[in-house]
Amino acid sequence: MPDPAAVVFVVDDDDSARRGLERLLRINGHPVRSFPSAAAFLAHPDPDCPSCLLLDIRMPHLTGLDVQRAVNDSGRALPVILMTGFADLDACILGMKAGAADFLVKPFDEDQLLRAVDAALDRCRELRRARTEYRELRSRFDLLTPRERQVFQLVTEGLLNKQIAGLLGTREGTVKLHRANLTRKLQAHSVTDLVRMADRLRQDSIPSAEPSQATA
Repeated sequence: MPDPAAVVFVVDDDDSARRGLERLLRINGHPVRSFPSAAAFLAHPDPDCPSCLLLDIRMPHLTGLDVQRAVNDSGRALPVILMTGFADLDACILGMKAGAADFLVKPFDEDQLLRAVDAALDRCRELRRARTEYRELRSRFDLLTPRERQVFQLVTEGLLNKQIAGLLGTREGTVKLHRANLTRKLQAHSVTDLVRMADRLRQDSIPSAEPSQATA
C-alpha cells in the first residue's frame, strides 16, 4: 500500500517520459517530485521522509551515474532505481555494482516499475530505522564512563566478572557494579544484547543506502 508520507523522485530529461512516470505514480498513490535535469535534482534539499529515486542514465551534462555517485558520496538514505535503454546496459551494470536498488529497461512494464518502487521505499524505511537505532545506541554508549566501557568490552569478549577484575586490578564486586550500570545505561536485558550492541558499535558507521549484497 502506498505511503502518503513517502516521496518518489523522478529525474529524466525526456519531458514526455517524465510526465508519464509522474501520472503513473500519482494514480497509484505515490507522491512525486520530478526534475528535468541532474543538476536540478542535486540542488533540491533532502526531505526527512522515506524516498527513492527513479533515475534515467542517459542525460546531458551530468549522467545518471554521476547523480548516483553524488547520492552515494552524500550518504543520503535514497535507494536508486536506474532507467535505461538497451544501449546503456553496460552503464547500468556499473550502476548496480555501485549499489543501485534495481534497474528497468525501457520500455518497461508498469507493474514492474511499481514493484521496484515499493521495494526501494521498503529499503529506505529499513535504512532509516537502522540509522535511528544506531544513533540511539551510540548516544547511550556515550553515557558510559571510561571504566564502564572497559568492562563492556571485556564482558562482550566473554570474560567472567572475576577475570575482568583481575585484568583491571579491581574487586569483583566493583566489576559487578560497573556491569549493572552499563547494562542499565545501554538498556540491555542480557549478555546477548550487549554482544549485539558491541558488534553494531564496532562497525562505527551509519548503514549505507546500498543494498547489503552490494556492500563489501
